[in-house]
Amino acid sequence: MGRMGYLCLLALTLGGCATQQLEIRSLPPDRPAARMAEAMQPARAMATTDTAIPTAPVTPADAPSMQTYDPWERVNRLTYRFNAHLDEAVLLPVADHYRRLPAPLRTGVHDFFRNLAEIGNITNYALQWRPRLALRSLGRLVINSTVGVFGLVDVATKMRLADRPTGFSATLARWGMHPGPYLVIPLLGPSTLRDGIGLLGDYATLYVANPLGFYRGTGSWYVDGVNVVDRRASANFRYFSSGSPFEYDAVRFLYVRARLIEDGRFPAHDPHPDTDVNLPAGK
Repeated sequence: MGRMGYLCLLALTLGGCATQQLEIRSLPPDRPAARMAEAMQPARAMATTDTAIPTAPVTPADAPSMQTYDPWERVNRLTYRFNAHLDEAVLLPVADHYRRLPAPLRTGVHDFFRNLAEIGNITNYALQWRPRLALRSLGRLVINSTVGVFGLVDVATKMRLADRPTGFSATLARWGMHPGPYLVIPLLGPSTLRDGIGLLGDYATLYVANPLGFYRGTGSWYVDGVNVVDRRASANFRYFSSGSPFEYDAVRFLYVRARLIEDGRFPAHDPHPDTDVNLPAGK
């Protein structure tokens, strides 16, 4: 291509560009501080208007009491740490292997122990003078022990007889016993004095009834061991997973508060608790 060819090519290129509309756009300056000030103006206007929603001052009576009766705190803290180390070294590894079993097998084991617990439910509902619930638990026990093959299948729930667990601790609460001081039980974890007595009562009920001969002799150790592993595998709690140095205090407060709410001593919907709740739990 000669000099004349280059000139023709340049003329065509300039001609094509001349037929196009050339626009030059400039972006606005980046002003984050100015945009933030503009965004804050509506909020400031709402805050200064007379139509703001009035808020009542919060008084100490509106807030739940953080006091918890824990006269054995030193021993309880040592037990809490012991349970944490035991859980990390033994229970969690065993529970992790247990979770790898087929889901129908784990469900069957869980339902089996729930069915055995119906014996305690029947006894305690009768002691609480709640015959309707006692008959309901009796029906669940009969149905699941027969049609459900010794409780391995929860047929009663499918028949709209839902599980309503109770225990000797609930029986003591029914007749006016206070939860008492906070107590951390080795291996079992947070509790109260009343709940600890309730656990003994529940085990005594199964020991006396001795269903299928499981709760007497050396066989009871295996049955209780499987029950503990099944319960641990069903719980999502992990010791010190919160990373807070006050985990013991938080667990203690939440556990005792839940017990007071269940007893009706601390209505969850009432912002003004009874005078009984303002006292440390257990007094």
